[in-house]
This record gives sequence, C-alpha cells and structure tokens, in this order.
Amino acid sequence: MNDGGAALPWQVVRQDDNGNRYRVGRYATRDEAQQIADTLDGRGHKQLYSVERVGPTGP
Repeated sequence: MNDGGAALPWQVVRQDDNGNRYRVGRYATRDEAQQIADTLDGRGHKQLYSVERVGPTGP
C-alpha cells in the first residue's frame, strides 16, 4: 500500500462497536474505496465501514 496522499486520496475506515477506528486501506478513487467498504459491510459484522477523503482538505 502506498501512503502517498496525492496518489491515494481515499481511505476506508472501520469503526468497531467500542468506537475504535482503523484504516483498512487507501485507494485512488472514491468508487474503488466505496466498493471495498460495501463488500466489507455486507459481511454482516457489527463494524461500520466509511469512506473518507485524505489530504490537504482534511479527512
């Protein structure tokens, strides 16, 4: 995974039922990140997956 913000400005974040947040991965497009979040969310666990923009404008 490349952490260069310009190349991968979208991230998927998992939040568990205790409020802890973890970055799942970073992606080049919002659509790509949303597909990953939807796939993970569809597994039926209690975690919440969200897509956020990373970069100069903030997460």
